[in-house]
Amino acid sequence: MQNAAGREVPVFVEGFGDIPPFDGMPMPSLCDRLAIKRQPGMSKVVPDVRTALVECGVRDGSTLSFHHHLRNGDQVMNMVLAEAARLGLRNLSIAPSSIFPVHAPLVELIERGVITRIYTAYASGPVADAIAAGCLEQPAVLQTHGGRARAIENGELQIDIAFIAAPTADDYGNICSVIGPAACGPLGYAVADAQFAKRVVAVTENLVPYPACPVEIPQEQVDLVVCVPTIGDAKQIISGTTTITEDPRGLHIASLATQVTVAAGLLREGFSFQTGAGGISLAVARCFKEAMQKKSVTGSFASGGITGHIIEMLELGLLRSLFDVQCFDLRAVQSYRDHAAHQRMSSSMYANPESRGAVVDRLDVMILGASEVDLDFNVNVTTASDGRLIGGSGGHSDTAAGAKLSIVTTRLNAGANAKITERVRTLTTPGSTIDVIVTEAGVAVNPRRADLLETLAGARIPMLSIARLHDLSIEAAGKVSTEMPNVEESKRIVALQQYRDGTIIDVVRASKHRAPIK
Repeated sequence: MQNAAGREVPVFVEGFGDIPPFDGMPMPSLCDRLAIKRQPGMSKVVPDVRTALVECGVRDGSTLSFHHHLRNGDQVMNMVLAEAARLGLRNLSIAPSSIFPVHAPLVELIERGVITRIYTAYASGPVADAIAAGCLEQPAVLQTHGGRARAIENGELQIDIAFIAAPTADDYGNICSVIGPAACGPLGYAVADAQFAKRVVAVTENLVPYPACPVEIPQEQVDLVVCVPTIGDAKQIISGTTTITEDPRGLHIASLATQVTVAAGLLREGFSFQTGAGGISLAVARCFKEAMQKKSVTGSFASGGITGHIIEMLELGLLRSLFDVQCFDLRAVQSYRDHAAHQRMSSSMYANPESRGAVVDRLDVMILGASEVDLDFNVNVTTASDGRLIGGSGGHSDTAAGAKLSIVTTRLNAGANAKITERVRTLTTPGSTIDVIVTEAGVAVNPRRADLLETLAGARIPMLSIARLHDLSIEAAGKVSTEMPNVEESKRIVALQQYRDGTIIDVVRASKHRAPIK
């Protein structure tokens, strides 16, 4: 037969099958992620967020996703959802990679039924309080960072529209994350959203001539671009503590964690690790730096959210590389822009348990904190002792599962609250993946790690049973107050704590006695 281009082509070819004839019109895509059609080279810029929502086909019940690289400085999620409310939309699901106090305006949208379901790896502030109080119509799903990427990639979590806060973008959708007033560094948590959402919108305050450079997320993954006055305050990336603790208890804990690592034989050439951004974790990083200098050891990489303290180790030549999913301070943003060995990793590369290779599986040591630890080494980083939702797994469960040595550092008590408990209020990270608990009173080794028990026994590290740490924790809390928290729970489930493989490891129930939401 003759096609529209005037060429004779068969209607059937053996070994291939029927031949679709060229007729001058594009073939319908077999993929359910259909790009918004533009003439070749045509600008993707639309005038405002409302236009972007409408062109993307938003409707009641849509799922919208956001990322948290601006952390407590983010304004994009508030902006987009306020516009969705003005459009009269209801029953929306949102899938932000994390939620912070800055997102307080969403509480009203939850109460009005605009937002009825939330998927996130971390939540703190008024929205977290609203979830814990049972304001959300459906239980929130609390994921891990790797579990979120897994769910997006395998279709468990289907995103209708992903909104990407873009520090800089051009009119064709190339996103740059290291230039502009809101430069924030790697957009590791937005990568899966950009690749798998049905529609992707770049929201930028810094529209530059084509092409934006360097490209963090490329044009072929972006449908529309919206230019707004501001996407947020990059200075608020430094939310929470990024200062090394000077508390003697915290410094002692950091020293013990380093001694455990050295005694286990892991602080050696090619050493790899991840710490958090809390005061004790940063003190551990400083102890590692000093130990590596003393032993003349060069590490292979550090991973996770990166701080200036880790940057210093890279600049001193103590680390060959960094794998960075998000920056925790502005020095890290500058390093990512300027240093070739400071590499971005997506959340999937970081921790997806279904990927072909996650960075967490190459970690020698993970050192992270805890809200509570129990007698079975289970860890809670989701709720406080009074039932408040104060965070979530983030990368906690992912790194504990992957690292050769998983260390949890914690003080014995937080005021009148014992932190080594009989049973954690919410199980975030299973004890089967935790090797060592380090407190100011000493170290407890999980009985599953008989090899570690034997190795550390001769290292002059103060070792106690977890039961003994529990007793000391109760005693330390009792010196502050003899009244232990007794928070009554309702039967209503307000959140599901999802493990990294998608299974539900625990539930969060509404507390009957709770401070009012601010």
